[in-house]
Amino acid sequence: MTLKKFLFTIIVVTGLLFSCNTKPKRAKNVKLRMIQTTDVHGSIFPYDFIRNKETNNSLASVYTYVQKQRANKDIETILLDNGDILQGQPVVYYSNFESADNEHICASVMNFMGYDAATIGNHDIEAGHEVYDKINKEFKFPWLAANAIDKKTREPYFKAYTIINRKGLKIAVLGLITPAIPNWLPENIWEGIKFEDMVVSAKKWIKIIKKNEKPDLIVGMFHSGVDFTYGNQTDTTFKNENATRLVAEQVPGFDIVFAGHDHQEYNLWFKSSDSSDVLLLDPRSYAKYVAVADIEFTWNKNQDKYDKIIKGDIVKTENIEADSTFLAKFEEYVEEVKNYVNHEIGFISKSISSRKALFGNSEFVDLIHKIQLEISGADISFTAPLNYDAEIKSGPVYVRDMFNLYRFENLLYTMNLNGNEIKDYLEFSTDLWFNEMTSENDNLIKMKKTHDGKQRLASAYYNFSSAAGIDYSINLKGEKGNRVNITGLSNGDKFELAKKYTVAINSYRGNGGGGHLIEGAGILKSQLAARIITSTDKDLRYYMIKWIEKNKTITPEKYDNWQLTPKKWWEKAKAKDIKILFPD
Repeated sequence: MTLKKFLFTIIVVTGLLFSCNTKPKRAKNVKLRMIQTTDVHGSIFPYDFIRNKETNNSLASVYTYVQKQRANKDIETILLDNGDILQGQPVVYYSNFESADNEHICASVMNFMGYDAATIGNHDIEAGHEVYDKINKEFKFPWLAANAIDKKTREPYFKAYTIINRKGLKIAVLGLITPAIPNWLPENIWEGIKFEDMVVSAKKWIKIIKKNEKPDLIVGMFHSGVDFTYGNQTDTTFKNENATRLVAEQVPGFDIVFAGHDHQEYNLWFKSSDSSDVLLLDPRSYAKYVAVADIEFTWNKNQDKYDKIIKGDIVKTENIEADSTFLAKFEEYVEEVKNYVNHEIGFISKSISSRKALFGNSEFVDLIHKIQLEISGADISFTAPLNYDAEIKSGPVYVRDMFNLYRFENLLYTMNLNGNEIKDYLEFSTDLWFNEMTSENDNLIKMKKTHDGKQRLASAYYNFSSAAGIDYSINLKGEKGNRVNITGLSNGDKFELAKKYTVAINSYRGNGGGGHLIEGAGILKSQLAARIITSTDKDLRYYMIKWIEKNKTITPEKYDNWQLTPKKWWEKAKAKDIKILFPD
């Protein structure tokens, strides 16, 4: 060996030994800002495509805020999203189903904004395999859901977690999705996927992350609400829909947990089971707010790890000026969607409002009943108001109005139910909806007080299900389970409790959503699929558009097939509740 080669070998070996025995130098102090959006529901642009007017909340305003944070070079910025972006405004419906051959607008926008990671939500799954499988390939960042398991591979269908690196820091972000999806959506939409309990999944993955990644910060991003008691669930309910707080409290290791799904605001600290502190943030919905977590890392050489100071905030992005570059980039697409939603499909002879549907029989809900019965040919129809405060004004009807009339992308089922099950279904709905009145001075609708002392609906309005095709009354003074009296079919035929009837019902309800069929009618979840006679292949809104185009002129009318008694009690209590719920 020549002297030259010998010296070269010594240098290489020495270098290798030195590198193996020294740890990478850690920055003494690093400031990190994590910004999270959630439940955007298509509020991408500062324009309401349903009401045909400009708005002041959108991702365009969020982008203005994010770019300002990124301009501060003293702070590292991470941008996250927590799901439910593919449903809501027509701008996403158009990209989901009408312009599916092009890159999805959410992929284009979120890639442009520079998102670092996102968690998938239940309404993203609702769009169907073809949509979410395609967009998952188009995203330039990982889409997370550790507890959505591919039945074939037994591995997560989406990515379980991601590692984000900033100035030598390793930030682990674990994604989870509410496991209640099979209770709401037809199986073909999530075919091949099993949804695990969030606490069980989190315990599994937190160990994997700690062992394999040894991160400096562990963040949970869960598309699941905070109130684990919602829907009569408890902290022991397996596959609890809203288990974010349960994970924070029962699974040690998380520094920060971002919530979503419930459209609520939270900025709270919780104690995990090992007494460590966990920050929980939830920034409502529709891009009006973002959750912001500020973390200051200071290297502790004695303990060979970073000390962390964590602070949380909910920042209002509503009213922030929309970024001009953002608007210019997507201007052509916005105009394309405007042309789509402004297409005239028919004429309506008088205005209808969803407000009236909360207090009894209404033209708004009965129009949905009418369409469902005609499309399906069923004996009976079940539906509920899917908008709290929407109006379709008299005159021309446009595509955009259908998003007011029918908010979600549900399919329409025809199912077999017997008379007893139909009555019990309505008893269950009545118990969610109407108060058991003891005097005419009581509330008509079941209410609960919020933390600020205001009265609000005790249950979600989209579970206030009524029926068409039968005549019935609800006794406001009656006892739970014995308030509904069905007097007959609306065509004059006798209604029999033992007889089977065909029922038009949306896929959310037909799969057990709201509990009407399972808890109310007493049908086992495993038996629901066998009750389905037919199903539409496209969402009900599509068929509503076709129905209106065919009929051209709509004359809304109440069936007046159900009543609330005593009538005087109903009238007085209704007037009282209208002032509470709609003070304007």
